[in-house]
Amino acid sequence: MELDYAKLCQEILKQEKLLQFDQFTNEMAFEIGLMLKNKAEKDGKCIVVNIQRYGQTLFHFAHEDTCMDNEVFIAAKNRIVNRFFHSSLYFVYRLRESGKTPEEAFRVDSMEFIPCGGGFPVMIKNVGVVGTITVSNMAEEDDHRYIVEVLQEYLKV
Repeated sequence: MELDYAKLCQEILKQEKLLQFDQFTNEMAFEIGLMLKNKAEKDGKCIVVNIQRYGQTLFHFAHEDTCMDNEVFIAAKNRIVNRFFHSSLYFVYRLRESGKTPEEAFRVDSMEFIPCGGGFPVMIKNVGVVGTITVSNMAEEDDHRYIVEVLQEYLKV
């Protein structure tokens, strides 16, 4: 069964519009990071969580069974969000829809902008993207879903 990438992109855009903040503090980053860590532990998953605002790391945690490769993917996902102001899974689906490489579609290096889901923009209402919430070490859709579910809980939406 072929996926409808345009429809999946629209769903992600709805999530991004819904999951915005009035403000984003260091304490909020810490709380959200702990929620992601605890969710993974409850589900028996090992993940890396990274939360940044304007390039400053506010929260970072790596479970025992993760590795340096996860850090490479965290950095790539963050670059995607900071460059395109959308989740990295949106970027992946746009590429798949177009059938192009990152170089062909956006003139970016695929080693720096590795197409993988799990990076989500921290957006402040009426301001825009100010940071990233990123998860690595599961399937890219699960990395993305974890962030969305935790933000829905945190923001009570």
